[in-house]
Amino acid sequence: MKTLVIIPARGGSKGIPRKNIKPLNGKPLIYYTIDCARAICSDEDICVSTDDTEIISVVEQYGLKVPFVRPAELASDTAGTYEVLLHALDFYEKQGRHYNAVVLLQNTSPFRKAEQVKEALGMYNDYVDMVVSVKECAANPYYCVFEENAEGYLHVCKGDGNIFRRQDAPKVYEYNGAIYIMNAETLKTTHMHKMQKRVKYVMDDLSSFDLDTMWDWQMAEAIIAQGK
Repeated sequence: MKTLVIIPARGGSKGIPRKNIKPLNGKPLIYYTIDCARAICSDEDICVSTDDTEIISVVEQYGLKVPFVRPAELASDTAGTYEVLLHALDFYEKQGRHYNAVVLLQNTSPFRKAEQVKEALGMYNDYVDMVVSVKECAANPYYCVFEENAEGYLHVCKGDGNIFRRQDAPKVYEYNGAIYIMNAETLKTTHMHKMQKRVKYVMDDLSSFDLDTMWDWQMAEAIIAQGK
């Protein structure tokens, strides 16, 4: 199976300014993801998609060639990851390089392990659209998540409201943003969030830790300082 790893790294991050190259434990954040990618494929099959010259410089200092500068229209606050993936895939196909699967690795998962990416890859085959990493939801919509009805009263979001113990509720999962492995042909015609044949790869809470705000960053530093 020919696999392309895509690492999106937009320069204009807002929640954590310059997060992709911000040092975490003395190491630029993007290096954690590059290390994961290098554990599963060669450098020629790793694509850092960025619009930012400083990010390009930091990545190439790590020995990884950045194949192109992402177009400005794909680097705005409203640009979607799906369009970024299609752009990268199209870039390689125009060079005559075709891939069976696309692996999306986001830089906001510094505690994701290379072994987990390999395990998720082991679950992928041509009959599924996507293998996606998840974690079990702490707030279960069958038990403790409520919405307001037309009369203004709260009612449980799922089921009939007769589940009174958390352990009796069906397990539910949420994407953790760490690993997406997608069928390249399906990706060309179907948005990643509309794919039907999705297989879950379950990760623990620590590996699922996602950096979105400065508070998250401070928590990540505290976790590292405690030797977790």
